[in-house]
Amino acid sequence: QVQLVESGGGLVQPGGSLRLSCATSGISLDDFAIGWFRQAPGKQREGISGISGSDGSTYYADSVKGRFTISRDNAENTVHLQMNSLKPEDTAVYTCAADKGAGAFHLQTMVTIPGYGLDYWGKGTLVTVSS
Repeated sequence: QVQLVESGGGLVQPGGSLRLSCATSGISLDDFAIGWFRQAPGKQREGISGISGSDGSTYYADSVKGRFTISRDNAENTVHLQMNSLKPEDTAVYTCAADKGAGAFHLQTMVTIPGYGLDYWGKGTLVTVSS
Protein backbone atom coordinates (compact mmCIF):
# COMPACT_ATOMS: atom_id res chain seq x y z
CA GLN A 1 0.00 0.00 0.00
CA VAL A 2 1.38 3.35 -1.03
CA GLN A 3 1.32 6.20 1.47
CA LEU A 4 2.57 9.75 1.36
CA VAL A 5 2.50 11.60 4.67
CA GLU A 6 3.39 15.26 4.98
CA SER A 7 4.69 16.88 8.14
CA GLY A 8 6.37 20.06 9.28
CA GLY A 9 3.66 22.60 8.69
CA GLY A 10 2.68 25.20 11.23
CA LEU A 11 2.56 28.89 12.05
CA VAL A 12 5.60 31.00 11.27
CA GLN A 13 6.29 34.72 11.14
CA PRO A 14 7.10 36.45 7.87
CA GLY A 15 10.75 35.96 7.06
CA GLY A 16 10.88 32.71 8.96
CA SER A 17 11.58 29.17 7.82
CA LEU A 18 9.90 25.79 7.86
CA ARG A 19 10.98 22.39 6.64
CA LEU A 20 8.29 20.19 5.22
CA SER A 21 8.74 16.46 4.84
CA CYS A 22 6.97 13.95 2.62
CA ALA A 23 7.47 10.47 4.00
CA THR A 24 6.71 7.80 1.45
CA SER A 25 6.09 4.09 1.74
CA GLY A 26 5.29 1.47 -0.85
CA ILE A 27 7.26 3.17 -3.62
CA SER A 28 10.89 3.63 -4.52
CA LEU A 29 12.10 7.19 -4.88
CA ASP A 30 14.38 5.91 -7.65
CA ASP A 31 11.31 5.29 -9.82
CA PHE A 32 9.02 8.14 -8.81
CA ALA A 33 9.18 11.89 -9.07
CA ILE A 34 7.84 13.77 -6.07
CA GLY A 35 6.12 17.10 -6.44
CA TRP A 36 5.02 19.68 -3.90
CA PHE A 37 1.76 21.53 -4.48
CA ARG A 38 -0.03 24.16 -2.48
CA GLN A 39 -3.52 25.55 -2.37
CA ALA A 40 -4.45 28.75 -0.64
CA PRO A 41 -8.04 29.51 0.34
CA GLY A 42 -10.04 30.56 -2.70
CA LYS A 43 -7.20 29.87 -5.10
CA GLN A 44 -6.33 27.10 -7.51
CA ARG A 45 -3.75 24.52 -6.63
CA GLU A 46 -0.23 25.53 -7.61
CA GLY A 47 2.66 23.22 -8.34
CA ILE A 48 5.71 24.76 -6.69
CA SER A 49 8.54 22.25 -6.72
CA GLY A 50 9.55 18.74 -7.61
CA ILE A 51 12.42 16.32 -7.71
CA SER A 52 12.96 13.54 -10.19
CA GLY A 53 13.70 10.06 -8.97
CA SER A 54 15.84 9.01 -11.90
CA ASP A 55 18.39 11.80 -12.03
CA GLY A 56 17.63 14.15 -9.16
CA SER A 57 16.49 16.95 -11.45
CA THR A 58 14.66 19.67 -9.61
CA TYR A 59 11.99 22.16 -10.54
CA TYR A 60 10.86 25.36 -8.85
CA ALA A 61 8.05 27.68 -9.71
CA ASP A 62 9.03 31.32 -10.04
CA SER A 63 7.03 32.12 -6.92
CA VAL A 64 9.40 30.10 -4.72
CA LYS A 65 12.65 30.05 -6.68
CA GLY A 66 15.56 31.17 -4.55
CA ARG A 67 13.64 30.69 -1.30
CA PHE A 68 12.65 27.01 -1.32
CA THR A 69 14.93 24.00 -1.70
CA ILE A 70 13.81 20.46 -2.39
CA SER A 71 15.87 17.43 -1.48
CA ARG A 72 15.42 13.74 -1.01
CA ASP A 73 16.72 11.11 1.38
CA ASN A 74 16.44 7.79 -0.40
CA ALA A 75 17.47 5.86 2.69
CA GLU A 76 14.51 7.34 4.57
CA ASN A 77 12.21 7.38 1.52
CA THR A 78 11.53 11.00 2.32
CA VAL A 79 11.52 14.23 0.35
CA HIS A 80 12.05 17.53 2.13
CA LEU A 81 11.08 21.05 1.19
CA GLN A 82 13.11 23.70 2.99
CA MET A 83 11.21 26.95 2.92
CA ASN A 84 13.04 30.15 3.80
CA SER A 85 12.10 33.82 3.72
CA LEU A 86 8.46 32.92 4.03
CA LYS A 87 5.85 35.46 3.07
CA PRO A 88 2.17 35.76 4.02
CA GLU A 89 1.29 34.76 0.46
CA ASP A 90 2.95 31.39 1.08
CA THR A 91 0.09 30.52 3.41
CA ALA A 92 -1.57 27.40 2.04
CA VAL A 93 -2.10 23.69 2.46
CA TYR A 94 0.99 21.99 1.12
CA THR A 95 0.62 18.54 -0.38
CA CYS A 96 3.12 16.14 -1.90
CA ALA A 97 2.40 13.78 -4.76
CA ALA A 98 4.25 10.97 -6.49
CA ASP A 99 4.25 10.04 -10.14
CA LYS A 100 6.13 7.26 -11.83
CA GLY A 101 8.42 8.56 -14.50
CA ALA A 102 11.89 9.79 -15.27
CA GLY A 103 13.73 12.91 -16.24
CA ALA A 104 13.33 16.65 -16.19
CA PHE A 105 10.54 16.83 -18.78
CA HIS A 106 8.37 14.40 -16.87
CA LEU A 107 9.08 16.32 -13.67
CA GLN A 108 8.11 19.69 -15.11
CA THR A 109 5.01 18.23 -16.71
CA MET A 110 3.76 16.63 -13.53
CA VAL A 111 4.29 19.78 -11.47
CA THR A 112 3.02 22.40 -13.89
CA ILE A 113 0.17 20.86 -15.87
CA PRO A 114 -3.18 21.27 -14.10
CA GLY A 115 -5.17 18.10 -14.15
CA TYR A 116 -2.17 15.90 -14.84
CA GLY A 117 -3.07 12.54 -13.39
CA LEU A 118 -0.56 11.97 -10.63
CA ASP A 119 -0.34 8.50 -9.19
CA TYR A 120 -0.44 9.16 -5.47
CA TRP A 121 -1.24 12.09 -3.17
CA GLY A 122 -0.74 12.87 0.46
CA LYS A 123 -3.32 14.61 2.61
CA GLY A 124 -1.47 17.86 3.12
CA THR A 125 -0.06 20.01 5.88
CA LEU A 126 -1.07 23.58 6.65
CA VAL A 127 1.47 26.38 6.52
CA THR A 128 0.43 29.73 7.93
CA VAL A 129 2.71 32.73 7.58
CA SER A 130 1.51 35.53 9.80
CA SER A 131 2.72 37.96 12.40
